[in-house]
Amino acid sequence: MKILRVFILVTLFIFSFAIEASSESLALFDAKTYINEDNDTLLYRMLEPQKKCPLKKYPLVIFLHGSGERGHDNERQLIWGAGAFISEKSLKKYPCYVVAPQCPTEKRWLEKHWALPTHDMPVDPSKTMALVIELMQKVIDEYPVNERRIYITGLSMGGYGTWDLISRMPDKFAAAAPVCGGADENQAIKLIDMPIWVFHGSNDTTVPPDRSRHMVQAIKDAGSTKIKYTEYPEVGHGSWKPAYADPEFLKWMFRQKK
Repeated sequence: MKILRVFILVTLFIFSFAIEASSESLALFDAKTYINEDNDTLLYRMLEPQKKCPLKKYPLVIFLHGSGERGHDNERQLIWGAGAFISEKSLKKYPCYVVAPQCPTEKRWLEKHWALPTHDMPVDPSKTMALVIELMQKVIDEYPVNERRIYITGLSMGGYGTWDLISRMPDKFAAAAPVCGGADENQAIKLIDMPIWVFHGSNDTTVPPDRSRHMVQAIKDAGSTKIKYTEYPEVGHGSWKPAYADPEFLKWMFRQKK
């Protein structure tokens, strides 16, 4: 029993450490709150270029977290993925704005369950996604954003959100990178001109890999030559770890332009 208790305590310690956003992310991503005319609120974090040139416009990245990072602390959304944008190399080579909203605990970017084998895209975006769209436009209006270089990426629930948003606004984004998400395959025709890099783990038991495989194939069948797919053998649901660690990821994203 003593050994078991020690094992449990060690496991809980490791888990509690793993679910905290890094101090570097919290320091570089400013905490902000968006409130619209109806008094609806969306918490978000925002990274800005470290050294701005007054005459230059910068790329904008929308980052959508997964279900485990929902909440009201305006921190958890930076646990996974955000680190890709704040390495010393990334900050120097790819100066950009990154907006990372936090979905409330009881909500989803797309109000469909991620274990479903298929789904139809709702006519209207979820309330939370509608706030993301408003926030994105606010940032574009108030900051020197290069509208030819707006990107979106997200993992798990955020992968679904990424697919949902580019299907609703295919002309808005220069590129997209959904990680272990799923989409409405009937929307494929809208996405044939957009560079998209899709990631999934072959052993994912939370979001079936077929959700990515089938959407990628539907877009190819519709005529796209701009979609690419990386499936990690023997990787489960955490495919965002190798995806965002891939040195080609940011290089690919930031060379895309509308």
